[in-house]
Amino acid sequence: MLVQLQYLRAIAALMVVYFHSVLQVPKVNSDFDWQFHLFGETGVDIFFVLSGFVMWLTTTGREVRPLDFYRRRIQRIVPLYWLATLFSAAVALVAPSILKSTVFDIPHLVASLLFLPWRNPADPDLIAPVVVPGWTLNYEMFFYFVFGLLLLVREKWRLYALFGTMTAVILACRLLPVTTATTVYGDPIIYEFLAGVVLAKLYLEKVLLPQAVAWPALVVGFAFLLINETLCDSSMRSYMWGIPAVIILYSAVSIDFSKLPVIGWLSYLGDASYGIYITHAFTLAFLRVVCGVLKIDIVTHGPVFVSACIIGSAIGGAIVHELTTPSRWGKWKKKQAAIA
Repeated sequence: MLVQLQYLRAIAALMVVYFHSVLQVPKVNSDFDWQFHLFGETGVDIFFVLSGFVMWLTTTGREVRPLDFYRRRIQRIVPLYWLATLFSAAVALVAPSILKSTVFDIPHLVASLLFLPWRNPADPDLIAPVVVPGWTLNYEMFFYFVFGLLLLVREKWRLYALFGTMTAVILACRLLPVTTATTVYGDPIIYEFLAGVVLAKLYLEKVLLPQAVAWPALVVGFAFLLINETLCDSSMRSYMWGIPAVIILYSAVSIDFSKLPVIGWLSYLGDASYGIYITHAFTLAFLRVVCGVLKIDIVTHGPVFVSACIIGSAIGGAIVHELTTPSRWGKWKKKQAAIA
């Protein structure tokens, strides 16, 4: 695995954590007057491009059956997500004041478990599952569903079939009456996955940026991602946020990281990024409640609180990753058997 992909996963996850942490600050201390720069939502766009890249990279040149592809995706995504969703629903039922953006609602819960877009009962303007950051997984699972089906297509035609299918879906959703489903699946944000697929194809064909260009391009990509997130809202995200994300990934995979020292902790956080992403909402809610109970000034100080959120989310996500990764459980069992 390219280590830079792990780095980008970690950075993207921590960007999203920072974004949601800043949103929590007024709830912790309404008198805090230092204005944080609100950014980090674009970490999702990096994730989407990365997802398309990895799916193409890991399936091209191989005999991968759709059912095997789906099984691996389900094994990686569903158990932790379902656990988090059921836990959130239980908290919303027993202690609704803790999770501000979640209320207990059976249809909403079922739709969340099935990765179907649904309007959040707590905020009808928001199309999001019980675990709000999980809205991205609705797109991920849709992409996996289409990608898996198209594994039946001959590889030389697969990319064209993928673009044709996704474009047809978007156009159909634009032509059909406006519903929750057509709003979600008609969003051109889906093209971010396809951009990642194209980058993987370029990578495998060794069509890369020169090293002297790749490093400046990587810096420019992150700079424009930050600038565009500040200047543009999510209605323009597919191109104003998506294009810098594409530049970032293309630049990163063009750089020969094998000649550089491995940043172990960043690589590990990339490995644990899914756990961090799914569980960070619980960490933020926990810290917000703790701040409200303890009423310690230093804890409710904005920069300290945001730092605690980022560090706590990283640690919490890493613990969940260790506990929910099958291969790690297998190694632990073998070790225990050897000891016995």
